[in-house]
Amino acid sequence: MRVAETRAVNRALRKAYGIGICSIEEIGSLAGQSTSCTDSKKLPPPTNDNRSNSGPKVRDRLCQIIRQHHLDPNLVKAYATDFCGVKALRDATRDQVENFVEHLADWAQRDRNAVLCQLNSYMPAKEGAA
Repeated sequence: MRVAETRAVNRALRKAYGIGICSIEEIGSLAGQSTSCTDSKKLPPPTNDNRSNSGPKVRDRLCQIIRQHHLDPNLVKAYATDFCGVKALRDATRDQVENFVEHLADWAQRDRNAVLCQLNSYMPAKEGAA
């Protein structure tokens, strides 16, 4: 029962934060692995192929961009909705979301402060300040 609970928690962590491995049970043998911490923080190279099995790669890349540039995920979602021109992000097509991720990655790399300024414009207004 404890193992099942640990696996469920690990699965939730992976989905929420884009973490690859969460526990020692999932690592297996560490022999022969020589990856450094800096390699895991780099963004994956963008792929321009149109394979149908590349589903989670767009989401993973977006999560990495958010973590790398310390962006607010809720503001990024609001900006993505506006960028794609839809009422809810789930209504956007895959191409629209891919274009947004590419746009955000390029812009954050060139001028993070401008991205933060744009995202802050989606911050909800505070009420009741008397």
